[in-house]
Amino acid sequence: MDRDVYGVDDVYNGMAAKELHGVAWQKSRHSNSQGSCVEFARLPGGDVAVRNSRFPDGPALVYTRAEIEAMLLGVKDGEFDHLVGG
Repeated sequence: MDRDVYGVDDVYNGMAAKELHGVAWQKSRHSNSQGSCVEFARLPGGDVAVRNSRFPDGPALVYTRAEIEAMLLGVKDGEFDHLVGG
């Protein structure tokens, strides 16, 4: 990764999200009013970083495009609905 873009030598799972300078974090428009949400940022090269909006300086998990695509397809198919069901 380019140090000029991120300000760090390498991007890795668990790094502090605040160290990913120059990325645009995005959360769902369905987020609750307290802002509790998962946020995503596309990284150059196609990887995607994920962080908890309640802890924006906390760790970021970095996934490949294929991993994010598989997760989104599962969400769209309802595979994870049981996790939030009553």
